[in-house]
Amino acid sequence: MIKAVLFDLDGTLLNRDESVRMFIERQYDRLAKLIGHIPKDQYVSRFIELDNRGYVWKDKVYQQLVDECKIADITWEALLQDYVREFKNHCVPFPNLNEMLKELKSNHLVLGIISNGYGQFQMDNIKSLGIDQYFDTILISEWEGMKKPDPKIFLRALEKLKISPNESIFMGDHPENDVKAAQHVGMKGIWKRDFHWDHVEADSIVNDLSELPLVIVNLSK
Repeated sequence: MIKAVLFDLDGTLLNRDESVRMFIERQYDRLAKLIGHIPKDQYVSRFIELDNRGYVWKDKVYQQLVDECKIADITWEALLQDYVREFKNHCVPFPNLNEMLKELKSNHLVLGIISNGYGQFQMDNIKSLGIDQYFDTILISEWEGMKKPDPKIFLRALEKLKISPNESIFMGDHPENDVKAAQHVGMKGIWKRDFHWDHVEADSIVNDLSELPLVIVNLSK
């Protein structure tokens, strides 16, 4: 019987690709007087490329962007602060996010998030999505002093929820950091399909968040 469902954030609940694109386009528009010598398409596409789906922190991204694009009227530090301050205003959820979470809570499941990243930044994004009230525990790697795929962060979350691994599932988009790492500690690993990966071995695969409640029913049999 499944009693707890834990989630990754970026690429699972938060459509990070769309959120980043929306943010960087609007950053260009806000700061056009300072960076307008660069074509918008170039600024946007190069930022997304350097960002590498969030695996490169933005201090490195902006330093390189300023250097490559010969930006002189604003510092990389100011661009970074704009990112930290404004990104939360551009968070795009995947379809059916709130409906799915409401259904899981109505089924008396306890819910959690385990996310790699900076603590306040990720918490701001969770609150921006309007979903923080659904979760019984939220673990963010900076605040925990460990990150996925370290098994200890999964076990810490389960301890907080007072749930054993075989009574829980974890859903995420990354084959190693999410699916295999969760399976390694005895949880069911659910893959939220991501076009960056061809095939992932998982206990179940979800294309749309609305599919998850039925997946949980089937795994509970």
